[in-house]
Amino acid sequence: MIDLHSHVLPGLDDGADDIEEAVEICRAAAADGIEVLAGTPHVRYDHPTTAQQMESALAALRDAAGEIVQLVGGGELDYGELDRPEDELRRYALAGNPDCLLVETPYRGWPLELPERIYRLRTLGIVPVLAHPERNAEVQQRPELLAPLVAGGTLVQLTASSVDGRGGKRAQACVRTLLERNLAHLIASDAHAPAVRAIGMSSAAAAVGDEPLARWLTVHVPRAIVEREPMPPRPHRMRPRRRLFGGRS
Repeated sequence: MIDLHSHVLPGLDDGADDIEEAVEICRAAAADGIEVLAGTPHVRYDHPTTAQQMESALAALRDAAGEIVQLVGGGELDYGELDRPEDELRRYALAGNPDCLLVETPYRGWPLELPERIYRLRTLGIVPVLAHPERNAEVQQRPELLAPLVAGGTLVQLTASSVDGRGGKRAQACVRTLLERNLAHLIASDAHAPAVRAIGMSSAAAAVGDEPLARWLTVHVPRAIVEREPMPPRPHRMRPRRRLFGGRS
């Protein structure tokens, strides 16, 4: 699997405190079946990570972790940071792909300027990857908020703990809706700690209840970002089929 959202880079935000803890997160990721792990520190008012800090931390962790996992970079940018000049934005490219940027969904509310700022990225030729919208109360109540963004080229990234239920029933119910409406494209751990349960990618993939779809979400789409290839088509689902998260239709 490929995990394109974690806070493994040490000493930058609310993730790994030091290089030792960061290496332990890498080990936990590998134990969970992850081959490629993105270190995506927060870039926002309370964690104003610079591109230089991100790049230096990534280089240091690569040296310390060796070949445990393949480490790639990227920033998780608050929507308020999206008005930066284009060259600054591309320094935070997700997985080193200059045409993709990880954007943090607000935890509260749905700011009117959020769609406009995401649209600006598209005018620059950058694909926004919207992180964990299923944890936002507005999206939980109105998942259709994501439809125009997805239609405009935004990719939606779900958090593993939301998919398998560790993040609560509301988030999991929203995940189900987004998957059924074709409004989600990736699963990522958003890991902040080294426990395998905190990674949870394999558990989330199993919870999807549809193996081809799970591989699309955890392997094929993130691999396309890493390798700078077009997004692969969403797999067709067979009839009769299992419902997402178990059971039958």
